[in-house]
Amino acid sequence: MSDLVNVTRAELAKLVRRPAAWVLLAAAITLDQVFGFVIPYLSYKNGSGGAMTDGESPAQLLAGTLPAQVITNTTAAFPVFAGALALVLGALVAGNEFTGGTLKTLLTQGPRRASVFGGQLLALVTAVGVGVLALFLTCAASALGIALVEDQAVGWPSIGDLAAGLGSGWLVMAMWASLGAVFGVVLRSVALPIGLGVVWILGIENLISAVARTSLTALQPLRDLLPGVSSGSLISSVLPVQIGPLPPGVQSTVSGERGLATVAAYAVVAALTVVVVGRRRDVSA
Repeated sequence: MSDLVNVTRAELAKLVRRPAAWVLLAAAITLDQVFGFVIPYLSYKNGSGGAMTDGESPAQLLAGTLPAQVITNTTAAFPVFAGALALVLGALVAGNEFTGGTLKTLLTQGPRRASVFGGQLLALVTAVGVGVLALFLTCAASALGIALVEDQAVGWPSIGDLAAGLGSGWLVMAMWASLGAVFGVVLRSVALPIGLGVVWILGIENLISAVARTSLTALQPLRDLLPGVSSGSLISSVLPVQIGPLPPGVQSTVSGERGLATVAAYAVVAALTVVVVGRRRDVSA
């Protein structure tokens, strides 16, 4: 247990000092701010919607940026865009030890392999939790600022809604990060896992979903098991009353309960895969 704690602390210290981790966090915050606040608010100030806002009225655009919608603006990108960033982080943490040739040195220092890979996973879960909190705080600050500037009522979601939304978001991001770690350990690299993971999230899942919805309905059972679809359904189930269309990737394809079970199963299986493959992996080459 002490080895696991020590490895987790060491991995967190490495993440704090790793510029890539801060770049990924900055990218996630920028995505949330641009699509959740900047574009809707500027469209509202211009007095009309448009293609970028699906033709929403100015009143809808403003309402979508207020504190009541902070859960939506924090978690809406998790099934796709922010999820891809979490996958990249997972691949970096798990794959960098192989590409840098430091895993052999680390293992000779005494920690068991299970502690090494388990510590990496715990550090990832902690890091994405901090990231979710940072996204929430920045979104809350922007929503509060717009409400005060526009002299709108400041009404926050209930504690229960906040806990459900942020907890579900944390689980979704932890799942993507764990899947990235699986790619990093199995492929023993960083670049290839990142490429394959991003192509899967942004391309293959959308293709399967589109085909299953139109020409090949026999693929719907497969579609309902996809991590992105399950993530979008879970996030959709915990959002408050929605103003305007659902964000990309957030959909009610399956029930919230099934989405929760599927996302949790992916996270658990991914964690077990990292530990099992890591324990058996030949690192002498």
